[in-house]
Amino acid sequence: MSDTLVQIGMDDIDSPTGRCTTHFASLLVEHLSRLKVKWTDYPNLVRLNPGIPYRTRGNGAVALRFLTDDTSPIFPMVEKLVDEYIDDEYPNTNPGVVIFNGGIPRTVKDLSQMALWRVLPIDIAKRLIKEYDIVHYSSGNGRGLIGALSAAGNTLQEDHTYEYIAYRALDECGNKRGVNIDSVHVMMENVGDCVFANIDETTKRVLIEPHGPDPVLFGVRGETTDCVINAGKQVRSKQIVDRWMVFRSNQGTGEHLKYRVRIKDLRPYMTAVFRGRVSSKPRWIEGGHVIFSIIDEGRHVDCAVYEPSGEFRETVMKLLPDDVIDLHAGVRPASRRHGLTLNVEGLEVVELVPAFEVANPICSQCGKRMKSAGTDKGFKCVNCGHKDSEIKKVETPIPRDLHEGFYLPPARAQRHLTRPHSRMNKRNSTPPKHLVAKWHSHS
Repeated sequence: MSDTLVQIGMDDIDSPTGRCTTHFASLLVEHLSRLKVKWTDYPNLVRLNPGIPYRTRGNGAVALRFLTDDTSPIFPMVEKLVDEYIDDEYPNTNPGVVIFNGGIPRTVKDLSQMALWRVLPIDIAKRLIKEYDIVHYSSGNGRGLIGALSAAGNTLQEDHTYEYIAYRALDECGNKRGVNIDSVHVMMENVGDCVFANIDETTKRVLIEPHGPDPVLFGVRGETTDCVINAGKQVRSKQIVDRWMVFRSNQGTGEHLKYRVRIKDLRPYMTAVFRGRVSSKPRWIEGGHVIFSIIDEGRHVDCAVYEPSGEFRETVMKLLPDDVIDLHAGVRPASRRHGLTLNVEGLEVVELVPAFEVANPICSQCGKRMKSAGTDKGFKCVNCGHKDSEIKKVETPIPRDLHEGFYLPPARAQRHLTRPHSRMNKRNSTPPKHLVAKWHSHS
């Protein structure tokens, strides 16, 4: 009997009490490895549209891909493990798992691309499952089926990164992780720029350590499997690493920003790139946020840069009306207090208008600065009495403290999917041909 390619997608196996989809995936990988399956890829950690309001932490779904000569034990094993793992007392856990024995339909792959930047109703997922008779498991409202299909359908063909995730024991999730910041600095010095998003340079805050009660102890992101494994092994923490696993991911690829959308086509919770001309000068509002607006084809939309964006707000404040910009943003729906708003997560300055300093003219008779003589009456000199009804204010060009190019918030305020500056010219478009011998703690 020839081997069958099995592809499993899973999502929403989370809860605030210490459950996590990637942690569950590490347990499932351990069980599948005992069946002697042949892994064709590392587990795929696929981040979906970060603007979804009911998303799980990080909106990450997982796909597993392997060959086996016996598919019969796979679904019963998955169903049993999910039932044992999920927190039944948490009402918002809506796990979904799908299993493909063979290839994945084109329409499922199309759905996976839409899930990166749009809102998808559960009915679409259920309709595809019925149409293709997809083996599946779900509970609650079944919302996890959307992420499960999306993870299975996204094979990370255009770009990918890797993440080494270390986990603590579930009964330790209520305690402090205690990741040693000095060990993170040493790790960065040792491995160089093959890792990214480890420490926020402004605040020196460690970014690889989560702060919730989930089982993730820390996660190191980088460009290759060997790099993240080497880096992860150098990180020290107060809590013990109970298990670890390497994921191939779309994190740091900007995959959610492949589409350009005009203002007239905005929809709530959409994430995309929006080009416009600045139509109102940025201003500070209560809470430390910055608000401005752009115009496109006669339509205006407000744009918001929130306080956690830190020094990025200072960059935005340098924009002037008529500057042309591309905004990487999510769409916040209208409410009673505000209209539809773009929540800005990145800014590309496309074209800058000249800036001028405007001043009253100099008197041609005595060289002193003149004053207005009244509306449409020109200027007069209070020093010598000279008047001139034809003279205008003087515009002097001044340099802009802003340049064409791409700007991002500090690392602490970036999305999982955001392509950081360190990856602007990097692409990992070739899937791995061979897996390293030990890519999880139980291999």
